[in-house]
Amino acid sequence: MIADQFPWLTAIVLLPLVASLLIPVLPDKDGKRVRWYALGVGIADFALMCYAFWKHYDPSNASFQLVENYAWVPQLGFNWAVSVDGLSAPLVLLAGFVTTLSIFSAWQVDHRPRLFYFLMLVLYSAQVGVFVAKDLLLFFIMWEVELIPVYLLVCIWGGQRRRYAATKFLLYTAAASIFILVAALAMGLYGGGNMTFDITALAKKEYPLGLQLLLYAGLLIAFGVKLAVFPMHTWLPDAHGEASSPVSMILAGVLLKMGGYGLIRLNLELLPDAHIYFAPVLAILGVVNIIYGALNSFAQTNMKRRLAYSSISHMGFVLLGIASFTDLGINGAMLQMISHGLIASVLFFLAGVTYDRTHTMVMKDMGGIGQAMPKVFALFTMGAMASLALPGMSGFPGELSVFVGLTSSDVYSSTFCTVTVFLAAVGVILTPIYLLSMLREVFYGQGAALICDVNNAGLENQEDDGTVCFGTDCFVPEDAVYDDARPREIFIAACFLLMIIGIGFYPKMAMQMYDVKTVAVNANLRQSYAIVSQTNPQIYANGFLVPQISEVEVAPVLGTLKSDF
Repeated sequence: MIADQFPWLTAIVLLPLVASLLIPVLPDKDGKRVRWYALGVGIADFALMCYAFWKHYDPSNASFQLVENYAWVPQLGFNWAVSVDGLSAPLVLLAGFVTTLSIFSAWQVDHRPRLFYFLMLVLYSAQVGVFVAKDLLLFFIMWEVELIPVYLLVCIWGGQRRRYAATKFLLYTAAASIFILVAALAMGLYGGGNMTFDITALAKKEYPLGLQLLLYAGLLIAFGVKLAVFPMHTWLPDAHGEASSPVSMILAGVLLKMGGYGLIRLNLELLPDAHIYFAPVLAILGVVNIIYGALNSFAQTNMKRRLAYSSISHMGFVLLGIASFTDLGINGAMLQMISHGLIASVLFFLAGVTYDRTHTMVMKDMGGIGQAMPKVFALFTMGAMASLALPGMSGFPGELSVFVGLTSSDVYSSTFCTVTVFLAAVGVILTPIYLLSMLREVFYGQGAALICDVNNAGLENQEDDGTVCFGTDCFVPEDAVYDDARPREIFIAACFLLMIIGIGFYPKMAMQMYDVKTVAVNANLRQSYAIVSQTNPQIYANGFLVPQISEVEVAPVLGTLKSDF
């Protein structure tokens, strides 16, 4: 069939990129035509994803699907190789969903609109390319391409300290991504023979433990920076604090998830022996992220910085799930990434809606807007309830799966599991405190007078203390007129909240896409653990993290090779 031969993934990756090249020649004077064009491209690409996965993706198959492989630089073994499986398919859909709505949320951008939407479409292609890349060198290239649009989007359309935040983001992520290139070259060259960067071929190689540990450590740094793991997280609050709302939506909703995806795809799948030694470190870092992020949120007077530290805290649950050695734990890590992508996106979007009215992110200056802005207050409250893992929202099954997965793990001692779960629960308790206090301070505190919605062409794109005015609503406090959420804004928030509630009441809607794959990943980890624990029965600290594994599980795998994905 022609449908089976069509290069679906290549089309999905290249459509936004090719479409962005037409923006400079698109006839448009005021930016209205280009924004409709960009939104149409985003919707078309997302529709193409949904159709391709609905017709040609089988969630019961743990192997790579929709595989496309074209020789690019055959002398280096470098190919355009793309595919999807249970790890990448849901994140591709998440990227398409969030990015399309973020383009729609940027409806009021009138400062260099052609360049803005051009960069948004290039970013769309790059982030999808990261998730579908089956060639490790292609993965690295897409990872690097994604940095350039984000840097420019923050640097040009950001706040008062936008250049500092953009430069910090670029330095952190670009420097850390060098480890991805080094790891790709090391794995591609190891073993002699033909050089290859194909992930399937790399998974078949048997790397010595010493090399695995070095590769794992390097990749942990690269993905830890993107995931905002302590202490490599400091770029995130600055970037969120200065980025415009649509860019913050993508930063929190998609880019953070690249770090978690990379850990599972490369660290767990390709380096399972090294993961056995690093898993307790991931668990400890996860607990630190949860508590550190929650405590720092209390100290923030800027709304977006508070939400940024909340994201750091929630990413700790992803690390706990990855370190759990259980099907449910890794499954919960994936669900947490999807859930947080939706929740953080709607919260940062609503923060941008509030900023459009008040032109400030200082919460004490917003106080008292709840009665005048009830629709935004209602939407913001629903997003906050989802973030604090209220039952019926997507955050609840994700965090619950991680907790149960780690608690039921037979790899760690009961003492370690108890202490880890208890400390993580402290973060869960802190989350509603800082989120509800934020709602109280923003919507019902004693703050400045309401200022918003002033259409004054002579003041468009002017700066207030160095901050670029976002949109056509200009900041003139003495003449400001207030209005509530508009239909476009309600629609965008409703799209996110419907998905959040849908997954909350029926988690299988998301889990069924990756459940088989996460089980296969954990089976490979358990098999490696069973073999390693026979030669080194006390691979963890004596008496505290002594591994425990049943003889029934060990017996079938002794003398066998690790499974091939």
